[in-house]
Amino acid sequence: MTHTSTGRRLAIIATTLAAIALVASVPLATADDAPTPAGWVSQIGTFDYLVQPDYDGLAPVRDGVRGATIGLGTFDRLDGELVLIGGTTYRVGIDGIPRVVSTSRTTPWVEAVRFTPQASMRVPAGTECSALAPLIDDLAGTTGGMVAARLIGTFDVLTARSVPAQSQPYLPLAEVVATQTVFPLTDVSATLVGFRTGPDLMGVGAPGLHLHGLTKARDAGGHILGCTVGTDVRLSIQRTLGVRILAGP
Repeated sequence: MTHTSTGRRLAIIATTLAAIALVASVPLATADDAPTPAGWVSQIGTFDYLVQPDYDGLAPVRDGVRGATIGLGTFDRLDGELVLIGGTTYRVGIDGIPRVVSTSRTTPWVEAVRFTPQASMRVPAGTECSALAPLIDDLAGTTGGMVAARLIGTFDVLTARSVPAQSQPYLPLAEVVATQTVFPLTDVSATLVGFRTGPDLMGVGAPGLHLHGLTKARDAGGHILGCTVGTDVRLSIQRTLGVRILAGP
């Protein structure tokens, strides 16, 4: 499948304080355009694009992460997990080792934001990753829109994964995930970043809470399958203004 700039459009998906979505289309931004404004999520592709399934890269990673400090995604052909922390882009392949990666690589899906925390809390020790979404909703004061999240601290248990590069014809995403390599970690200091996508933006982002992460030592990471929080984990959130989709199929 070939993608050209002619077929790409820039969609602005804005959520009001009542979490009402507004969608508009304008020509695709060029590589010389300014970074996505503060408070907005910059995104290439959509989660629905991956589910089609289609894993062909749509644009360079740099177009999605320019000016952003945290984010997540993947690479052309679903070749590993993308983790953006502190403005640096890492790729975690099936060996589980994070490596700084060139942002000239293309991506079918990435979402990133210039993270400015609006609220934070100490997460109770023993909290599972599966229980984090309600805490995020409470801090944000809404179950709608897209909320950026960051967790920093020590995790008693942290389970990450990555997936291998795919070849056409692409298997459905669920079948690809069945071939994942899992990295079980215990008693590690780590940073997890991601987004909680509300029902009003379903299909734009992954449903619910989606997290990627790296250990503090930068020796492990990937897509986060599960975790158990230790005694010192702090959750910070930013209620974003909406999603700016920079490239689509």
